[in-house]
Amino acid sequence: MVVTRITIDVNDEWLEAARDVLGTETKVATVNEALSSFAVRKKAKAILAALDSAEMDYAGSADAWRFGGGRDLASVVENAREPRSA
Repeated sequence: MVVTRITIDVNDEWLEAARDVLGTETKVATVNEALSSFAVRKKAKAILAALDSAEMDYAGSADAWRFGGGRDLASVVENAREPRSA
């Protein structure tokens, strides 16, 4: 991790509000956590954009995921009712 030392003027009200929301104890931790939060948002936005650009075929998915969905779940129910052996 590369760290840059800077001197900045920060609105005290906003800094305190950010400390309350982020649960940080120091000014440095608050600024770093806020910057990290925005970096994570940027990364998440890029991931969602990549997912949005992928073509997806959902044909028949409603039938596959509704109750039953073509799968026999009887053995799952039976196994759940059987007492566990010690």
